[in-house]
Amino acid sequence: MRRFLLLYATQQGQAKAIAEEICEKAVTHGFSADLHCFSESDKYDLKTETAPLVVVVSTTGNGDPPDTARKFVKAIQDRSLPADFFAHLRLELVVEPWIDGLWAALTKHFTSVGGKEMSGTLTAASDASPRTDPVALELLHVESQVELLRLDDSRKKDSEVLEQSAVNKESSALAADFESSLTRSGPPLSQASLNIPALPPEYLQACLQEPLGQEESQASVTSVDPIFHVPISKAVQLTTNDAIKTTLLVELDISKTNFSYQPGDAFNVICPNSDSEVQDLVQRLQLADRLEHRVFLKIKADTKKKGAALPQHVPEGCSLRFLFTWCLEIRAVPKKAFLRALVDHTSDGAERRRLQELCSRQGAPDYNRLVRDARACVLGLLRAFPSCRPPLGLLLEHLPKLQPRPYSCASSSLFHPGKLHFIFNVVEFPSDSTAGVPRRGVCTGWLATLVESILQPNTRAPPADGEEALAPQITISPRTTNFFHLPNDPSAPVIMVGPGAGVAPFIGFLQHREKLQEQRPGGRFGAMWLFFGCRHKDRDYLFREELRHFLKCGILTHLKVSFSRDACVGEEEAPVKYVQDHIQRHSKQVARVLLHENGYIYVCGDAKNMAKDVNDALVEVISKEVGVEKLEAMRTLATLKEEKRYLQDIW
Repeated sequence: MRRFLLLYATQQGQAKAIAEEICEKAVTHGFSADLHCFSESDKYDLKTETAPLVVVVSTTGNGDPPDTARKFVKAIQDRSLPADFFAHLRLELVVEPWIDGLWAALTKHFTSVGGKEMSGTLTAASDASPRTDPVALELLHVESQVELLRLDDSRKKDSEVLEQSAVNKESSALAADFESSLTRSGPPLSQASLNIPALPPEYLQACLQEPLGQEESQASVTSVDPIFHVPISKAVQLTTNDAIKTTLLVELDISKTNFSYQPGDAFNVICPNSDSEVQDLVQRLQLADRLEHRVFLKIKADTKKKGAALPQHVPEGCSLRFLFTWCLEIRAVPKKAFLRALVDHTSDGAERRRLQELCSRQGAPDYNRLVRDARACVLGLLRAFPSCRPPLGLLLEHLPKLQPRPYSCASSSLFHPGKLHFIFNVVEFPSDSTAGVPRRGVCTGWLATLVESILQPNTRAPPADGEEALAPQITISPRTTNFFHLPNDPSAPVIMVGPGAGVAPFIGFLQHREKLQEQRPGGRFGAMWLFFGCRHKDRDYLFREELRHFLKCGILTHLKVSFSRDACVGEEEAPVKYVQDHIQRHSKQVARVLLHENGYIYVCGDAKNMAKDVNDALVEVISKEVGVEKLEAMRTLATLKEEKRYLQDIW
């Protein structure tokens, strides 16, 4: 059988799940996948590997590698490696639908005789200038090709995508008078023959034992980084009560720890799942009377799963309560493999059929809309399908590790010695159940509840005497890789783009710069631009007084604020709506800073819309001011990224 090496690196378990899906499908396509995590370096050798290599990897934070890939990334960044160290491996560009496209790419590889692959050789990373380094030039070439594919996507869609689109249109026409739900489908799906994925082999057996009465703590939660227990010394609501989003500032007292940070750094908050959701879940699993029982896992002796292993994020002998509270991401969106596994533990025929539909190829639109986009979770599914009674071991196979949540530091230790500030929006989204009660974010909802007793409503007044003693504690850990820092040369000009809570790291930048300028009154300091945006000037203009102070003192040289929901009054000029509009309005200055003054641009905030729109605006600015085609402007931006002068902290 045609073998290929399949490596994955994951932070939240999604890349691993995708890699396992590829591994399971490989056999049906006539391939054999040798599956390993990047961290299992004793089980593969890229220096001598001759089979095709397929990599599934996620990024975290500011494009950082996941924990399981840190060692590998550090190794390939070794400058002493020869340029052709990985010359025997090939880099294949696969366009969506990418898993289906992968089989075509592998087939092409195995059937070609000495033919060249689509794109260049995979070589070691380097920090050298992209204008002279062949490795960086190759990466720029690949990135340009990706951008070209995006630009040309409307004309070059894969035939399978077009076919699926036609099916979707037909389904929409036939079901125009029937709105499907999580539990019910309409024609043609309800009458269709289904292509259902193979049943993933079960491999975990969970045993519950009587509690022994020992204490449990968060220290039992596995972490690659040191953890710190710190008190919350202050909490302030930054928005008015009628703002669409509630934004809170939290101050942590780190004075009695050796936790240190720079402005622009991020850190992790280790958070639990909601007590009420844990209670509801164990009730649904009929385990409510065994919450304090200890959980012991073992691999099933008759399992057919290759490389079955115990999950490392489940401490041996932890209580069932601790397991669901601190170890498992019970809000994770169930993947199709999980839905397929639930089918065999569902007794009602109609419910079985609906679960089969949701995990089938024909039911992909319903899965995307009602499960993925609706952020359904295992508790919502078990409520929706009452006859589904999965064993505990099955949930442990499919629920990923509960991940700590990253937050940007919103302060400078020079400005606030012994303190650490961060801000967050209290996330709310619709319920995934018929109850219709909105759900809060796992971490932001927990933090908001935690600080209720000390929350100051939109004021900077100090807490009352004795209040600090009652302050709640949280557990944090540092994030080990971060490049989102001010330039080493303070004379370099800086452009900061941060609408909403994305302004957080820039408050730290400005505080830090103010202290540096106090320490060096005769020093040369570059211009600092801030493009900030919010919905309403009077409701969610975060840090308004602080920004005015920085502007008045000359720390902030240009402040451009956009209000996306405020209408113009009388004959006044309509306000600029978005940060990208302000960037284009000041295109000459932006281009001058980036292209002629060796300036830096930092973007922080929403990845889905804002970061893409800002990137598009920068392409337009460079294309217009330099007089080049968009593709050349894209290459210029790619060069800025390679030079670490275009930095993003997006989520």
